[in-house]
Amino acid sequence: VFGPIRGGLGIAVVLVGALLAATTGVVAAAVISMGLISLPIMLRYGYNRSIATGTITASGTLAQALPPSLVLIVLADQLGRSVGDMYAGAMIPGLMLVGLYLLFIAAVAIFKPQWVPALPLEARVYREQDGSGGYRSLMLLILASTLVAYLWATFYADIKVYFGRPAPASSEEVVIGAIMMGSLFALFAALANKSLRLNLLSRLTEQVTFVLIPPLALIFLVLGTIFLGIATPTEGGAMGAVGALIMATVRGRLTTKVLGQALENSTKLSIFVMFILIGSTIFGFTFSAADGKVWVEHLFDKLPGGQIGFLIFVNLLVFGLGFFLDFFEIAFIVIPLLAPVAEKLDINLIWFGIIIAMNLQTSFLTPPFGFALFYLRSVAPRNDYIDKVTKKRIPRITTEQIYKGSISFIILQLIMVAVLIWQPQLVTGQLKQDVQMDDSAARELLMNMIEPADSGFEDEETTGSTNDPLEPPPEEPPAAEEDPLKALQESLKTRP
Repeated sequence: VFGPIRGGLGIAVVLVGALLAATTGVVAAAVISMGLISLPIMLRYGYNRSIATGTITASGTLAQALPPSLVLIVLADQLGRSVGDMYAGAMIPGLMLVGLYLLFIAAVAIFKPQWVPALPLEARVYREQDGSGGYRSLMLLILASTLVAYLWATFYADIKVYFGRPAPASSEEVVIGAIMMGSLFALFAALANKSLRLNLLSRLTEQVTFVLIPPLALIFLVLGTIFLGIATPTEGGAMGAVGALIMATVRGRLTTKVLGQALENSTKLSIFVMFILIGSTIFGFTFSAADGKVWVEHLFDKLPGGQIGFLIFVNLLVFGLGFFLDFFEIAFIVIPLLAPVAEKLDINLIWFGIIIAMNLQTSFLTPPFGFALFYLRSVAPRNDYIDKVTKKRIPRITTEQIYKGSISFIILQLIMVAVLIWQPQLVTGQLKQDVQMDDSAARELLMNMIEPADSGFEDEETTGSTNDPLEPPPEEPPAAEEDPLKALQESLKTRP
């Protein structure tokens, strides 16, 4: 789709990385898959090597910021907050980071066009009989799907009333429903065009629809059900797993070997996390027994700047630790020490968690232990090779080029962290407000619920009691004390 424009391959990698992040939530899967698929094509058509490797590794780390991120789940547990709230708070910042990556690719295309060339005409696979690329029908289908989504959002309230649900819908419910209806319309249109041979849509349009809609459906199964309140995060994850199994079965790719690999990797990851959790729990107990938390609180009490000073110091600390530690160690060991201090400073812990999650992305890109860099290193060509299409010799990718490519995207991630510190409403504005209880209103409601005729109490004038269910019952008068001597005399008098 983006091949004819400069930087199109880079834009496609970022968007596919965002889709993989929202589908899997795992960095390794995104980086390795894009390294195998996208990197050879980018090298074939002359992309700058640092830009190509940096785009792939940075797009893979979006799995740390976009729901259903594993980092967000771990941070929610350590901060004692809801996973659903963490997901809702991370959505806008994650999408903003995707936009920041796209702006960077666009800027490179403007100022250094030779670094991100467009695909040549012979490399564009989908061509129509008239020689066009098929972009007109793609744009028309996008406009039609957008119109369907808009109409659904406009008349959704009336549709709810028709089905007996007069309660007003939340904004998340309207948006998710509109996206789902627009996507379903595009899928049904492509299926009808292919099965009935209508020839109304181009090959490019059909391919884009068939490739794009299934991942969107999987994202809806995971995130849509959580945001709509249909499923808990655990249930949403289970629905996503079932959806992935169904998709693999339909495509004929679910084999015993693939299923075994998935189960083995899931078991390894679970055991890995559990052992880190056990170790961090022992460390936490020992640290607390030595009054370490009190020492940490007193240490941060001396920081200047209040909340902002604390957040700047913590982010510098986490950024430095990210050079040498994995995010699991930081989340399980460091965050429990910082969370009480943040709460004492009246910092919203969801906001705090999203900032930390955005910062932890850099731990995958910072050498010498950036895992995303090593994931790409494992699939990038180590030796020169002859390209199968162009028959040209392609030089190998060096580790230095991979490291160099990550620097620009680390800076972009740090800019996003600064924006979140500066504008907390980007996170807190997406959270549902806590329900405030009005004591007087609750008291009045309880009194109205109890009818005087059915209450079982006697009249207030005769008993001296009230009908207030919240008022304690009247105390009974104390029983008269019994004199043992008098009781003995009375018993002797009654004897014959």
